[in-house]
Amino acid sequence: MNKYLERIESLRALMRARSWDAVVVRGSDPHQSEYPCQRYKRVEWLSGFTGEAADMLVTLDHAGLWTDSRYFIQALQQLEGSGVQLHKTRVPGAQSIEQWIAQNLDSDSVVAIDSLCNSAAQAAELERECSVCPVPDLLSLLWEDRPMLPQTPFFCIESGESRESKIDWLRSQMDGHNCSWMLVSALDQIAWLLNVRASDIEYNPLLISYLLVGMDEVRFYALKQEIEDEDSRLCIAELQAQGIDVLPYTLVELDLAGISQERVWVDPETLNAELYKHLSCPLYEAPCPIEARKAIKNGFELRSMEQCHIQDGLAMERFLYWIETSLAEGRSISEWEASVKLDQLRAQASDYLYESFETISAYGADAALPHFVTPRQNSALLQSEGLYLCDSGGQYLSGTTDITRTVPLGPCTRERAEDYTLVLKAHINLALAVFPSGTPGCRVDAAARLPLWKTLRDFGHGTGHGVGFFLGVHEGPAQIRQNLSPAPLLAGMVFSNEPALYREGSHGIRHENLMVVEEAGENEFGHFLRFRELTLCHFDTSILDASLLTKEEIDWLNSYNNRVFRTLGPLLDERTAAWLEVKTAPICLE
Repeated sequence: MNKYLERIESLRALMRARSWDAVVVRGSDPHQSEYPCQRYKRVEWLSGFTGEAADMLVTLDHAGLWTDSRYFIQALQQLEGSGVQLHKTRVPGAQSIEQWIAQNLDSDSVVAIDSLCNSAAQAAELERECSVCPVPDLLSLLWEDRPMLPQTPFFCIESGESRESKIDWLRSQMDGHNCSWMLVSALDQIAWLLNVRASDIEYNPLLISYLLVGMDEVRFYALKQEIEDEDSRLCIAELQAQGIDVLPYTLVELDLAGISQERVWVDPETLNAELYKHLSCPLYEAPCPIEARKAIKNGFELRSMEQCHIQDGLAMERFLYWIETSLAEGRSISEWEASVKLDQLRAQASDYLYESFETISAYGADAALPHFVTPRQNSALLQSEGLYLCDSGGQYLSGTTDITRTVPLGPCTRERAEDYTLVLKAHINLALAVFPSGTPGCRVDAAARLPLWKTLRDFGHGTGHGVGFFLGVHEGPAQIRQNLSPAPLLAGMVFSNEPALYREGSHGIRHENLMVVEEAGENEFGHFLRFRELTLCHFDTSILDASLLTKEEIDWLNSYNNRVFRTLGPLLDERTAAWLEVKTAPICLE
């Protein structure tokens, strides 16, 4: 029997013993993180699905997995034989887990949840449809070899603003809402506020912790085991010298239970249901203000990110040169070998730590899966024809990067060349956008999609996401996507620009840069913003159909490629620089 089917049947046996009608398994952790550590990869353990965004619902006669269009093909492949049915999200007519429960279960049905890994907001939404039974660490009853919580060395960083200044600002926000305490649960918010980083979660410089900020004290619940490394000791000493108590991670529940009269600010979207139920004090429930403030990078952060993108660009150009020359020499390169080589080239930078997410190294039809997982063994070999897509990024002490380049490795069909050109046209259209300050990302999104829509093409994921400063590669609150959201685009925010196109069984194309929102000018019509590229790596023009581009678009492309060469050329070896000069030669409107 399929091992995942066995695990689901074991869960059903537990459900019968506990009189549960259903179990909801979220793909997150007690902090509502996008990327959980190994201990909280419960959807993967239960179903075999390895995508980053998925939730599950298991009843006595149905098992479903909910995920978005980035993972539809992957989910169908990985769920085969498990008895788990794919439920598509973010598509017309999509049904949420709560809606499915409302339509398929009786209103008095008992639905068990892991109260640590469901947010207070998620639990409240479920309670409107059924009777919720909260069980902390629910799957620990079945998952015998479940990994423990990690505690990697943590260290203090320079961010251009002291933690004292950030805490003073947060206290002013609390005072404005008559709050004596604020409980911060989101890991990237804690890392930003305290100027602390670690590696508790793969690809993310985060420390699994809680933070309780009072008007006169700060409690940092971070310790899972005895501290043995020197970096952590030094960081703890620095925090303690500034009046921040560093405490055991599990102590937060007891301390929260001890607050009875004072008002506490909590964010129900990030606070888990387990801690929420232990709060007996007056609550102010609202989004944590840290999320919006950390998205606006200060001068130090932007200058640092500009420098790390130079290092990242050098690695990318060396990588693309290596691929082209290796194939020309008849050398065999697999998708996995290419991803390893890119990481090795990034590691040549002195402040590089590790990848900012798992590299997507995809040739040909593999690139039609937006989040293709490159196999370590038996991955496809790159050929001197068709398209190769590489989506990758790095975590540097000076910033976080995320870049996708789709490159022709040789002759391409007319369809592929046209798709390639139209996606690049979409990218340039967004890069050229000018818009009023405060415009939500959902309105700017159309600038990228219009060139594709005009030819009856589209893609199913967002066009742009926020990126942190040496933090998560995905950052809110604003995004550039079709989903309606009031979160505004503001000067100092950093976003990706990654329109795409996927043809299942044939090819996938994505062109991605990171860009910062900056001032465009102010007049009697208002205050306007625009984008400026941070990423430095050329766009291959060898298969472009210039007839599909306007003069303005060609001018942008020539200017960008020229800046890439002028910036990176002098820092590359002679052969790579000469190759890059050819690659960045200007094209003309035909």
